[in-house]
Amino acid sequence: MKMVMIVYNEAMDMEVMEVLHGCVLRNYTKIPGVFGKGNTSGTHMGDDIWPGKNNILYISCNDEDAKQLLICVKNLRLKLGREGIKAFTWNLEESTE
Repeated sequence: MKMVMIVYNEAMDMEVMEVLHGCVLRNYTKIPGVFGKGNTSGTHMGDDIWPGKNNILYISCNDEDAKQLLICVKNLRLKLGREGIKAFTWNLEESTE
């Protein structure tokens, strides 16, 4: 099992959710309106100086689904350019599922 964390600009929420749906992953945890700074996406603090916010998705899935999701996120990054989106994975050691 893997845990996938996707951090992305809130402006691209619809596109990210479509990618998730296209990967046939229906279960996730979304944390909207988070702040941060990325090398390519800039600073998002939700104020007049640093407008915008990010969202975070956590997806618990099997290894194959995680690989497919990373491919989909990479393709979305290519399509949308500087709009920030990144995905991270780590091993999920235990779950109450």
